[in-house]
Amino acid sequence: MPDLISPAVSVVVPVRNEAENVGPLADEIAAALSGRWNFELIYVNDGSGDGTEAALNALKAERGWLRHVKHEESCGQSAAVRSGVAAARAPVIATLDGDGQNDPSFIPALLHALEQGGERIGLVAGQRVGRRSSAFKKLQSRIANGVRGAILRDGTRDSGCGLKVFRRDAFLALPYFDGLHRFLPALFRREGFAIAYVDVIDRARRHGQSNYGMWDRLWVGILDLAGVWWLIRRRKRVPRASEV
Repeated sequence: MPDLISPAVSVVVPVRNEAENVGPLADEIAAALSGRWNFELIYVNDGSGDGTEAALNALKAERGWLRHVKHEESCGQSAAVRSGVAAARAPVIATLDGDGQNDPSFIPALLHALEQGGERIGLVAGQRVGRRSSAFKKLQSRIANGVRGAILRDGTRDSGCGLKVFRRDAFLALPYFDGLHRFLPALFRREGFAIAYVDVIDRARRHGQSNYGMWDRLWVGILDLAGVWWLIRRRKRVPRASEV
């Protein structure tokens, strides 16, 4: 039984209109972590208009390790992730998308990579292989990742994968903006952390349709990219000060 008072890992999953996916995904997450890490699962319901809230409340009544954080209206994926991380009790966060395409069985590999890397590793990012998306979505992703990599030089070939593990305090210290989740490798590098990568297998969506896109609106994505480039260029080291 997970220790809800002091979990080692908080799994944060943003969901919007995913009533049919939250139950099977919760059970997969529990199967991946039970007996290995004390954990809690935080679903962040980002203003769903279907039966997601009722489904989460039913799950919560049966699974003591599941928590339900709710946005009254949809605020976007970055806001949902941040709400979940802010509510989390564990020092280590795992995130994945709520549509079931990210396989929770890869979470242990990401956690091991963080543990083995020591304090220098701030983020472990999943990198999808064998993507189960349409040819058009793959093309969009390839273009977006290519442009981002050329400008930010963050060493990441797939920033759109929702499977990530990172340190909670380091994440909350990052400058927050809408679209933050797309640029975590570059922002963690900005703070002096190293990044580790784990190849993960992409799956087909089981139910419903996509609610969060990698580039929800092209021009917003471009503006975010310019903003992150500016943040990286303007970063100054904080001096180490001691009183004499």
